[in-house]
Amino acid sequence: MRLTLPTVFILLTVMIDAMGIGLIMPVMPDLLQEVQGAGLANAAIWGGVLITAFAVMQFLFGPVIGNLSDRYGRRPVLLVSLCVMAVGYLLMGVAGSIWLLLGARILCGIASATHATAAAFMADTLPPAQRGRGFGLISAAFGAGFVLGPLIGGILGDIGTRAPFYLAAILAGGNFILGLIVLPETVTDANRRAFSWRRANPLGALVKIRQLPGLGRLLGVFFLYQISFNVYPIIWSFFTTARFGWDASMIGLSLAAFGISMAVIQGGLIGFVIRHIGERNTVLLGFSFGMVSFVALVLVRDGMLALALTPVCALAAMSAPAMQAIMSRSTAADAQGELQGILASASALAMIVSPVIMTNVFAAFTAEGAALFLPGAPFLASLGLLLLGALLFLGHPRATAPRIDA
Repeated sequence: MRLTLPTVFILLTVMIDAMGIGLIMPVMPDLLQEVQGAGLANAAIWGGVLITAFAVMQFLFGPVIGNLSDRYGRRPVLLVSLCVMAVGYLLMGVAGSIWLLLGARILCGIASATHATAAAFMADTLPPAQRGRGFGLISAAFGAGFVLGPLIGGILGDIGTRAPFYLAAILAGGNFILGLIVLPETVTDANRRAFSWRRANPLGALVKIRQLPGLGRLLGVFFLYQISFNVYPIIWSFFTTARFGWDASMIGLSLAAFGISMAVIQGGLIGFVIRHIGERNTVLLGFSFGMVSFVALVLVRDGMLALALTPVCALAAMSAPAMQAIMSRSTAADAQGELQGILASASALAMIVSPVIMTNVFAAFTAEGAALFLPGAPFLASLGLLLLGALLFLGHPRATAPRIDA
């Protein structure tokens, strides 16, 4: 497929959306202490609120914005989203209160929920044979944004806690101008449909779990794993500040290294491992790496050693694709899309639940007067969840024949 200017705009939009997830992470400890004038433990609790708010908005508004684009067109939805995002980041740059910061974060979460609309644009403009390549480019752009977000946040965080947000506003505004010039409308009377709240229901996919019998246990394991593994992006900046005294640039670099390690593992190594030991053993191997990593991070006292552990921690990421493969083999061919929708919803809900758990555990063990100062306590909570998930997984039958519908 040819990389046109409209396609470049779409990929930049997805990348900027993904950057918003990690951009705030490196500066969050200093930013929240600056805004509130409180300690790190209290900042962590509010950090969890900000992360959860962003995740809730993504979960609620992803289907809504996608359906709005079916009714009113891809062009207005994407351009308005970029404008709202730019305003949200500017507000974060000037916010002097936690409530304005939270409101701006909510705005950015809503405006960043355009992944489905970007994918729909690709489907509108590409022939069926090339859509896989187009969706692959969207995934690559999202991955690049996931790595660049904390990296840029860390580098600019050394200039000031607000600098990353000003750059994000400039990027969103610049991409808006590019879209205004080059983006065509791809929704016509032939493919336009009325907006429906039923289709826009974000819980709709989860309601369909009962239509996939036999997968309840595996879905529970997947959900526990996602809550557990999310401890890294959620707590890392607070943990490394408390334990090692890292600054924003070091936090950003370490999070970028983690993102790159995950991309290598899930994009390349996972296939090799599954071919040699099978899907079930790959899940258990990933769980094992996760458990070892959690214990090591509770005990580690040297920042460079913690950084060196990054590839080992990321090896736990091989469990998710292997679990998806097992569930996919156990699901009928005509229900594969339904399964992936359920998994996406479960991942989104895990990202909502996990910050509440992890930041409150961190605060309990780092607050002034805490009976035990243990910044790594959230990793112990994750270890418990992962152990529970492993026990549930071991109780699942070793092989499940694909279900055949009549």
